[in-house]
Amino acid sequence: MSAAAPALKTPPAPAVMTGARLLVSSLERMGVEVVFGYPGGAIMPIYDALTGSSLKHILVRHEQAAAFAADAYARLSGRVGVCMATSGPGATNLITGIANAMMDSAPMVCITGNVPQGVMGTDAFQEIDILGVTLPIVKHSILVRDPAEIPAAIEQAFHIAASGRPGPVLVDLPKDVQFAETAAPFGFNIPNETTQADADAIAEAERFIRTSERPLIYIGGGVKIGRATEALRAFAETTGIPAVATLNALGTVPTDAPGFLGMLGMHGTRAANEAVQASDLLIVMGARFDDRATGKLAEFAPHARVVHFDVDASEIGKLRETHVAVGGEIRPAIEALTERLASAPLAIDPWVIRCASAAERHAARYDAPGEGVYAPALLKQLSEMAGDRFVAACDVGQHQMWAAQHCRFARPEAHITSGGLGAMGFGLPAGLGAQMADPEAVVVTIAGDGGFMMNVQELATLRRYGVPLKIVLLDNASLGLVRQWQELFFSENYSEIDLSDNPDFVKVAEAFGVEAFRIDRRDQVEAGLARLLAAEGACLAHVVIDPKENVWPLVPPGKSNAEMMEGA
Repeated sequence: MSAAAPALKTPPAPAVMTGARLLVSSLERMGVEVVFGYPGGAIMPIYDALTGSSLKHILVRHEQAAAFAADAYARLSGRVGVCMATSGPGATNLITGIANAMMDSAPMVCITGNVPQGVMGTDAFQEIDILGVTLPIVKHSILVRDPAEIPAAIEQAFHIAASGRPGPVLVDLPKDVQFAETAAPFGFNIPNETTQADADAIAEAERFIRTSERPLIYIGGGVKIGRATEALRAFAETTGIPAVATLNALGTVPTDAPGFLGMLGMHGTRAANEAVQASDLLIVMGARFDDRATGKLAEFAPHARVVHFDVDASEIGKLRETHVAVGGEIRPAIEALTERLASAPLAIDPWVIRCASAAERHAARYDAPGEGVYAPALLKQLSEMAGDRFVAACDVGQHQMWAAQHCRFARPEAHITSGGLGAMGFGLPAGLGAQMADPEAVVVTIAGDGGFMMNVQELATLRRYGVPLKIVLLDNASLGLVRQWQELFFSENYSEIDLSDNPDFVKVAEAFGVEAFRIDRRDQVEAGLARLLAAEGACLAHVVIDPKENVWPLVPPGKSNAEMMEGA
């Protein structure tokens, strides 16, 4: 299994209970501790059954936030996240969060209530075919038609969500099933699906690496998902091969580790992209050749052969020819390859020196002129002050790319972001879910003024449950990344990106009962970050930045990663 397999508790003797109570009992048996949700008519029996259970329910203020929070909870804890909503608008409000979990392979079980089976298909009040609507964005879906099916359905849902390449599973319960009584035994025979790496493929991978002059490790999010972080670090240390990472793999190798060149792709570092383009062998670990990473695919790593490790066989060879395919669980495969390569050092010193020189030559500068706040420097300082317990829950936009480029991440769980879907509004509820998953972590939501307003209501959730989330709100009074593209590629036609009528965010936070303050000069940054991190409860730092500041470097759309644009 990739995510943490739930330790099933001893099943009780069959007893007559309603489907709703059987569902709650099944979740308890799966070891669930936290559920994010919002009640409504078609799921009221389940909410009635929650009373007196061991489950901690977090009442969010919008169902989308429930899904985002469950997603982040799963990513940080390694356990399956759980969210719940009623039928109709409750279920459809989960959809963006479900799609986000699917795109980023986060294990999640989404439970929805539905209208009674007797009125299904009649356009009943708040009736939506949520199974049909979500079919393309779930790993699996289950419509429970008999309360006796609930224990097996929940066990199956958790198993599917966590195994192989993780993802979201939808469990839909009609209201009559929730009310009906049954004496249901527990039991679902969970298959053993662990697959070991092919020894011949490992041997072939070793041969390719030993004959390579310019090998490069291309790390994807599958390493973290497959619990192979330590194996990957050992591989990199043993071989000395330089490494680059995708957005969702940052922290797999510590971002300040020797040999790590940074993120590759559209907003990747020049050192990383240059290394990819010059390499003669890509050792791809749990990555999927996403377009934001590859740029113009036909010109991506033009001299490189490919050794591809992935638990999802459909990803191997999908977008780029693979010369050695290593399927199955990624951790034992990396360990087996490391053991073979430990016998003799690789002859790649000139390449290692070349990559290190490029990293030094293209290192980011933080001496921007002026008295205003320079966001990259602030984010770098934030991550360093927070230390190894730092976790960034990033929203989507310029701030997301600055965080990826400049924050220090000591572990992959420290970087939680909406990668594949790029969903604005993710940051605040993701920070909530992450903090619930690890109360001892220093969780900081990094958001822009656009995305923050999409789920601003979750400030009330922070206050209600005393969640000590820290928020850095970078305010450039615009949709920054859209504005940047309009500047560069649409002849400076700034269409519908002006957010200069934003509210006073300090007053907004304080109205929700959250401590807040403003930073608008560079000389306020250090003291402001210290205040933020020292706050006992939730705290928001409203940081005003230059609306004309852009994210650099940038690979223009349709261009290869060799054609990077640089700012002043």
